[in-house]
Amino acid sequence: MFSTWGYRGATVDQIAVLAGMTKPNLLYYFRRKEDIYLAVLNRTHEMWLEPLEHLDASGDPAKEIAAYIDRKLEMSRDNPKASRLFAMEIIQGAPILGQTLRGRLKTLVDEKAAVIAGWVEAGRLAPVDPHHLIFMIWATTQHYADFDTQIRAVLGARATRPAHFDMAKSTLEQVFLGGLANGTSGR
Repeated sequence: MFSTWGYRGATVDQIAVLAGMTKPNLLYYFRRKEDIYLAVLNRTHEMWLEPLEHLDASGDPAKEIAAYIDRKLEMSRDNPKASRLFAMEIIQGAPILGQTLRGRLKTLVDEKAAVIAGWVEAGRLAPVDPHHLIFMIWATTQHYADFDTQIRAVLGARATRPAHFDMAKSTLEQVFLGGLANGTSGR
């Protein structure tokens, strides 16, 4: 409901119906709509961080980055409403998740950026700013959920075929890893 109607537009009655609960039962677990919204945002945020947590410093950089791209793209495909809800929160300045972003998110991104920087230093990846690489992966993979309407308008029926996401994965891996894994800096 939040991803469709936003925080202000979603009602506790609608949420209870969607959850298959009575409103009093829902309010037993969550005192206010704000508490439900916070729980949904926190769960979504944790889901979004999980693929980055799996980036393994001891793995092959190209395989690790490809797997990260794949996991992020699969999340966009399988959880488009969660992605849109998270995007709305960010676009609004992260009024609910701001502290979490400056804490857990920043810590994890800095940790994984250090992994990527280590790969670059070891000559295993082309020189690239690790933080911006992560941002670019977020932007391209989440685009498939957040801007699904735009993609469907452009691609038409092709966007509904199972091969659509396979083609997206292949293209993103080719673009990201073609320059990174082959040692070209693009500078």
